Amino acid sequence: MRIYRLKRTQFLPVSMNTAWQFFSDPGNLPEITPPWLGFRLTQKTPESVYAGMIISYRLTPLPYLTVNWTTEITHLKAPDFFVDEQRFGPYKFWHHQHLFKAVGSGTEMTDIVHYAMGFGVLGDLVHRFIVSPRLNNIFDFRYEKLKVIFS
Repeated sequence: MRIYRLKRTQFLPVSMNTAWQFFSDPGNLPEITPPWLGFRLTQKTPESVYAGMIISYRLTPLPYLTVNWTTEITHLKAPDFFVDEQRFGPYKFWHHQHLFKAVGSGTEMTDIVHYAMGFGVLGDLVHRFIVSPRLNNIFDFRYEKLKVIFS
């Protein structure tokens, strides 16, 4: 099983507390997810994540393909970081770190995602031609959306 890695860093011109309040609220996820993904929370969530919290979503990564996805917040140290891990969903493995660091007059936010596809060579091909480009598009959208939200 091959583990892939995606890392993105973005400077936000806000305090760590402001960044934390935004990113730790699962209700903000639809706002920073591209509309073409058809992302929606499938349960009511608290306004802030906590270790052990389960979050369920539904999304449409490809036309006519709806996927249910459940993650757990496994680690958390406010306002420095939290980690979500897939419990059920489209990946064989998904581990997403959300890191926050005070830098000058704002916050450096870093996402580090480790993930695996499963299905051997077929999974590697799907990753190369579909999953990797789509994940990059999702994080590109998020980057641009956060520039607007925090401008």
